[in-house]
Formats: sequence, C-alpha cells, structure tokens
Amino acid sequence: MKHVRHFTPSLFLSLVHICLGTHVYTLNGTDPEGDPVTYGLTYEAGSRRYFSVDKNLGNVTLIEELDREKEDEIEVIVSISDGLSTVSEKVRILVMDANDESPEFINTPYIVQVPENTPSGSSIFKIEAVDKDTGSGGSITYFLQNIHANKFTIDRHSGVLRIKTGVTLDYEKSRTHFVIVVAKDGGGKLRGDNKVFSATTTVTVNVEDVQDTPPMFIGTPYYGYVYEDTLAGSEVLTVVALDGDRGKPNSIHYCIVNGSEGSFEVSNTTGAISVIKSPNQLKKEVYELKVQASEISQEGDVSAYAFAIVTIRVVDLNNHPPTFYGENGPQNRFELTMYEHPPEGEILRGLKITVNDSDQGANAKFNLRLVGPGGIFRVVPQTVLNEAQVTIIVENSASIDYEKFKVLTFKLLAIEVNTPEKFSSTADVVIRLLDTNDNVPKFSSDYYIARIPENSPGGSNVVAVTATDPDSGLWGEVKYSIYGTGADLFLIHPSTGIIYTQPWAVLDAEVNSKYNFYVKAEDTDGKYSLAEVFITVLDVNDHSPEFNENIQEKTMIIGSPVKIEAIDQDAEEPNNIVDYSIMQADPANVFDIDQSTGEIKLKSYIRSLDIIHNITKNKDCIWSLVVQAKDRGSPSFSTTAVLKIDITEETLHKGPMAAFLMQTKDNPMKALGVLAGVMGIMVLITIMISTAMFWRNKRSNKIMPVRRIIKKRQTPQSRTVRMEWLKFKRPSNAAEKFVVEDDAQSLHNENSNNNVQAAPMPPTAPSPPPPPILAHRGDAPGWRVPTVSGSLTPKFINKQLKNRGHGSAHNALVSELKMKFEKRNAAIGDPHI
Repeated sequence: MKHVRHFTPSLFLSLVHICLGTHVYTLNGTDPEGDPVTYGLTYEAGSRRYFSVDKNLGNVTLIEELDREKEDEIEVIVSISDGLSTVSEKVRILVMDANDESPEFINTPYIVQVPENTPSGSSIFKIEAVDKDTGSGGSITYFLQNIHANKFTIDRHSGVLRIKTGVTLDYEKSRTHFVIVVAKDGGGKLRGDNKVFSATTTVTVNVEDVQDTPPMFIGTPYYGYVYEDTLAGSEVLTVVALDGDRGKPNSIHYCIVNGSEGSFEVSNTTGAISVIKSPNQLKKEVYELKVQASEISQEGDVSAYAFAIVTIRVVDLNNHPPTFYGENGPQNRFELTMYEHPPEGEILRGLKITVNDSDQGANAKFNLRLVGPGGIFRVVPQTVLNEAQVTIIVENSASIDYEKFKVLTFKLLAIEVNTPEKFSSTADVVIRLLDTNDNVPKFSSDYYIARIPENSPGGSNVVAVTATDPDSGLWGEVKYSIYGTGADLFLIHPSTGIIYTQPWAVLDAEVNSKYNFYVKAEDTDGKYSLAEVFITVLDVNDHSPEFNENIQEKTMIIGSPVKIEAIDQDAEEPNNIVDYSIMQADPANVFDIDQSTGEIKLKSYIRSLDIIHNITKNKDCIWSLVVQAKDRGSPSFSTTAVLKIDITEETLHKGPMAAFLMQTKDNPMKALGVLAGVMGIMVLITIMISTAMFWRNKRSNKIMPVRRIIKKRQTPQSRTVRMEWLKFKRPSNAAEKFVVEDDAQSLHNENSNNNVQAAPMPPTAPSPPPPPILAHRGDAPGWRVPTVSGSLTPKFINKQLKNRGHGSAHNALVSELKMKFEKRNAAIGDPHI
C-alpha cells in the first residue's frame, strides 16, 4: 500500500472581505513514491461551505460570501490522496474585519422635553449609535447638520446634546425644534477601497412652558357707554386678560384699582364691568377706570399682574336714525331719467332729496355716502348736522355710458358719526340713461386680406367686412362704401359689407395681381371709420407657352448646344414654368434636350460629321425636330415648334470675327445691325475730325478785311444820360442814318475779301464819362468812329494786324466816314448830355 509521506497545509488562514470566486490559497502535497495526488475539502455536518478546491492543482476558491459579524472563524477538513491512501487535517480559518457596516442609532425615536428656562450650555440628551465593525470602522463620531441655524450642539465623541452657549429657549416663540444628528464611522478598507459610512436621525426637542410671562389684556383699548335709560346693575362691557404662558396658564383675577368713584364694579372672575348707580346719579360724563388683571398660582399667590384703562362715557339716548325725505314726505327710492355723458360738474336737479336726524348734538351728526359704481357721482354735503338738502353731482361723464349701463343704481347711505349705535338709513337712487350718438362705427379689424382667382366671373364675392356701432336705433345702423384707386373693379353691399367684383370686371393676375383700397363704415350722423382692404388675384393657368416662331432654323456646331425658348405669360409659378421635350425627331435618338433650359445637343457618341453621314444619307446635315414646351400648371398647357438644325463642324479659323460670323449665321439681321453700327461710328468720327479742322483753320486764317466797323461791347450805364436828341422818326429806320455810302461799300481790301459788313449796326449810347483819347502806338494806331452820341472807341486791333501795313487804307476809310458823320450831325444839331 502506498502512503502519502509529505503534506503541508496551513493550520490557520486569515481572510478579509473578498469577492466570490477569488483564489485564496493553494494546497501543496507530495507522494514519496512520486504518484500523483489529489486534494479535497470537507466540512462538519451543519456547517456552511465557504470554499472549494481544485482536486488536481490544490487551488482553494471562495464560493460563499464572508461576514465577520456573523461568523468570524471557519473550520474545514483538508485532505490529500494518492488514490490508495488519504491524509486529512483540520484547518481553522480566521475571517478579518472589513468596513462594511454603517452606524446604527439605538433607542430611536428621540423625543426630548426641555423646560424653556433651561440654562444655556446644559446637557439635555445623549444620542448613542453602534457600528458592528472593529477598529477604525467601528469608531463613531457625531455632529449636527445646519450647525449655524441650530440652537444646540453635540459632543462628537460622547453624543451628548446641549443648548448652545448664550442661547435660550422660548416657548412663546418656538415650541418645537427638530435637530438632525449625523453618526459617522472612522472609515476602513472595503474591497480595496477606503470607505466611510454614516447614518442620520432626528431629535425632536419639545420646549415646555414655564411661568415667566405676565398676563395680557385682549381687545384694548376699552370703551363703554352708559345711556340715559340704562338700569342700575347693567353690564357696560367686559375686559378679558390671558396668562402670557399658554402652556400652563394660571387663573386670572380682576379688580378696579381706581377711577370708579363708587359707580362701577368688575367681576373678579369674568371681568364684566357693571354700573351700580342709575345714569342720573352719575356726576361725570366720562369715567376712566384702572383695571388690574392678576395671575393666581396653584398655591393661591399673585405671581404677575397687568393694568388696562377702561373709558366709560355717559351719553344721552340716541333713538332717531337719519331719514330721507322727498317732496311728499319720507321716501327711500328716488328715480331720474337723463341722457348719457352729461357735462362733468352738472347737478342732477331732477332729484329732490332731503335728509334729517331728529336727535340733538353729536347724535344728530352723520355722514352721507353714495354706494355703487365708484367715481361716477359724488354727493354734497358729505357731513350733515341735523338736516341738509342732498345734491348729487356728475364726476365722471365718460362712465355714464348707455352702452355700458342702461340703468345706474346707487345706495344713498346716511350713517351717524359719533354715536356708538352708528344708526344709519339708506335710499335707492335709480338713474335711467337715454342713448345719444356718441360712438363711431368700428371695424372688426384694421385691415382685411382676401384672395380671389383671376378666372372668377363678374359679381363674385371677395370678402365680407364687419363694423359695429353700439349705439341704439338708427344711430347703430352702419352703411358701407369703398373708395381708392384700387376700388374700380369692386363694389360693396351697403348693408352687409360684402365686397364683390363689378359685373363687367375681368381680373387678370398677369396685368395686376394686387389691389388695395379703403372701406368706410358710416352711421346716419356721418360718423365713420376706415379699414384697408388688400386683395390678391390668384394666378390661374390660362396661358400656353409660346415660341417666338413656330418654325425655327439654327446652326449647331458639333460639341456646342443650341437653345430654343418659349415664354409662358402666366404670373406665378408653377403656371409659368416651362418644361421642354422632343416630341419627334428625324432621325430619332440623335438629340437630347435639357428639360429646364431648352438647350439641345447631340448625343454623346456623335463627335464628327462622319458619324452623322453614317446615320443618314442626307449630306446637307439639316435635321428637323418637333419640340414641345409644356407648363406645370393644372391643367397643363403645351405648344410645339419645328426646329431645323444645320449641323457643321467647328471652323478652323480662329478669332473673334470668325466666332461672330458663326454665331450670326442663323441671324443675318444681327450681322447687318452690327455692320450698320460700325459704319455709323466711323461716319461720326469723320464728322468730328472735319469739324475740328474747320475751326482750327478758321481761327488761324490771316486774310483780314481792309475796313470793318467794330461795334463796342455794350456795358451797363452807371448814371442817367439824357437822350432826347436820340429820338428819330418812326417811319424811317434809325439804322439808315449810319449806312455807309455805296462808294465806300465798293472799296475792297487788297485781298478781295468780302468780309466787310454791308451796313453797320445802330450805335449804342455812350458810357459816361467819355473814354479818353488813346495815344497812337507805332503801326497800330487807335481809331474812333464818331456817332450821334459821341465816339466809339474800339479795342486795339489784334496783334495780327500790326504787321499788315494797311495804315493808309484805314486812314482813308476813317476820313471818309468822319466827313459823312460831321455833315449829318450838323444837320441834326449838337448833341446834349
């Protein structure tokens, strides 16, 4: 038989709180003969199985949760076997503590009774909590939540609850306090982490009342009245006092200290004050009694007391209330009919009201007041002694509105002022209102928005406007009308406010889709208001797309598209959106068309004329397409056009002119227009150049006239000149007096230039003072032509004339003219200035 010779298990295992399935130990044993061994774990009957072992490897694994607080020591039998013999040994396993328990308060709930006079700093209760853990995890400290708002403090180690130093409890202010106590352990390891657990509880502190507050009178100040018919022994009033300590109140004892003069007494227990003499024996009108209320303790001693002053007035009997009178005697209802909105300050003269109180003195003084809708009327006078005529005055005219109140009802109240009885009486004031035209018709909206299809027939309803006038009768009837530049196509029913189109009106959204005008609501007195109407004409698909030509010809260069376009005159989308499609092509499947733009291009496989020649035997390459243009309206309209396309290859010539010619091949008029424009520009440039050369040559021309009469530039006169001698006979032309004779006109300059004027212009009046005689300068002497009023002094001749050498010709002409003018001046007479 084989024996296991060597087996070394541990006698003790110390385990902390670990997770299930954790490998905690490895059993190690050998067989002397070298045979393989197996391991086993067994437990005593009734014991829980916490561990299992791998029989081949000896690895011990935790299979049951450990809890030191329930079982801190585990015994297990460890065995090893070589298959023939077995060796067993008992092993004791110690379970170490982990911080897995929270503190627990004992003996809860905590309710503490504390007298309100307990000194501050006193201990009032001890809180106790336990933690089943050991070590730091089982140690507990205490603290309070909201420590600053609390009137209490706690010892962190012992848990003793105390009143804070300097703080007192007051039953009258707060009868209960709730203190939240927190117990926290010292923390410890739990599954490798450091954990701290805590618990909370609430301590209810009830404050007990103690006798520390004096009694208090209720309902002060006290006033009482003794009337002339009061009987001796009658109760006047009752005073009431309560113990200030409401928790455990003492009984109250009443007494009169002074002021009664033997006329009044008070009940010791109830506080009722009575008059013990008849009113005619009372010597004073006013008595002030000093009443004492004392607390009587359970031992019968007076522990605290308080005083109150009671004022008792002796008055005459007030037995007449105020009474309202009309024209025929006492009356409690007054009625009046009036128009709405009377002027403010107006007196309601239709109301004849008198008020009277038959008592005398203070008993006959009372106030008048209107009770009802406030701020509309006011009553005068407001305070009455004995009797007065009541006047009601309008205070707020705007509130007297027939549309708001057809009947205004008020209570006219008369109430005594200084009497204890406060006798009063009332009278109804009923005011019936009559309507006036005080309102303007008002539209339900400041503007109205309407839509109508453009194909609506004449007389179609568009929109209904509504205006109301709260006035009654004819004043509340509203008549409608419209006006404005946009109202020509519309009418309105004068009574219903329905706006409809003219019978002949034809709406067209393409011509005008927006109309706006004003509508007026007017009552019978001409009061009116306005509202604005906005009408939108909705587009209807009533136009077909149209091509500019039904048969079109275009040239297509291979690789470039051509475009066909149709226009839809509808106003709005989608009615005016055009889609293009090829309906028929000869040959087919050669062209593609862009649905949106109408661009037509060859199929992608057609890149040269050779391919086209293979498709068709038509050598001129002119193909026809039937293109359809269709709008997106409902119902949809379409039209077709025939497009003839001449297909060519791109020309080898480059440049803008070649490109232009290719582009205008299909539109020769465009080419002619461009050519005409170019020619026009060239003609304009030629004219401008010729004009410039003409003016330059004219300014530089050196051929000057031999004789010329230079007219002096006219200047404004600086002073009045007598020109009586300048009067000529009307039948004769004044200019004739200055015409040079024909023989002088026949003189030509040496260059035969005919620029000499045929007849000089009439002379202008001289500018005073007469110009000085200019000295002659070299070969350009100054010269003058005398006139009837003096002499004309021209500017010096241009420097171009200096080198001309025609001084003799000028001198001859001047001498001849001078002689003619002198003869004529002699015939007319000397001029006067």
